Amino acid sequence: MTVNTFHSGFVCIVGAPNVGKSTLLNTIVGEKVAITTHKPQTTRTRITGIKNLTKGQIIFIDTPGIHQAQSRLNKRMVETALAAINDADCCVYVLGAVKNLTADDDIILRNLENSTTPVVLVINKIDLINKEQLLPMIDRLQHVYPFDDIVPLSALKNVNVDDLVDTLVTKLPLGPPLFPDDIFTESSERFLAAEMIREKIILLTHQEIPYATAVTIDSFHEDPDRTLLSIHATINVEKKAQKGIVIGKGGAMLKKIGTQSRRDMETFFKTKIFLKLFVRHTDKWSEKTTWLEEFGYTDK
Repeated sequence: MTVNTFHSGFVCIVGAPNVGKSTLLNTIVGEKVAITTHKPQTTRTRITGIKNLTKGQIIFIDTPGIHQAQSRLNKRMVETALAAINDADCCVYVLGAVKNLTADDDIILRNLENSTTPVVLVINKIDLINKEQLLPMIDRLQHVYPFDDIVPLSALKNVNVDDLVDTLVTKLPLGPPLFPDDIFTESSERFLAAEMIREKIILLTHQEIPYATAVTIDSFHEDPDRTLLSIHATINVEKKAQKGIVIGKGGAMLKKIGTQSRRDMETFFKTKIFLKLFVRHTDKWSEKTTWLEEFGYTDK
């Protein structure tokens, strides 16, 4: 590495809910640093993923889906995402190829117009459309905003993702790497463990439950030989009735959440996991600043 040709900096990933931002981050980094589900608003906070290259280091910031928020939690999520635009050296705006521009995209475009951050448009999920549809789509979008580049790709199928990475690294400032080259995320192990549990809640439960839960890690202890990692976590719900749903008949749902979470953790942390889950009713936590702060949903 020679510093005078090495690029390093921050790239934020923004977009409406469910366009594939977290899948894109995971594909680029090559590790599952962000949970992914088919349900919108899965990502709630900024999540970093670090891509190390011979010619540069890109620190990606995955953000919550930008939408017309109503609850205090959702408003805070949107504020977090919009703030990332001005904090980054470059912005990746992800648009799903199977969707038209929405009111959520209008919010994003208005904020991009008020920023000086270079913007690369990613048209994701091109594997779901015919090739004949792509060129007219690119032509239309070129007139929507003066994007620095437009990169069509499929994050899920890993199509053209390397082209995006090559495009982004040249847009970053010249300078040495900002992080050691042996790490791929800034997120703590506690945070990653909590997110793995929350992912299983989202996938295994329905209706309002995924959006009414927050996971906190009460203890995180590994033995000196790293042969066992003991984790105690609490699943917080907003209503008393939701507690019963998460626990399930005879504890069946909680056991399923725990089993699937533990398997993911053992794969990720590469050690045996002892996982103990508790469920607590924390009344209307998503509307209360004190609880939002307690659960890690800060302003930025």
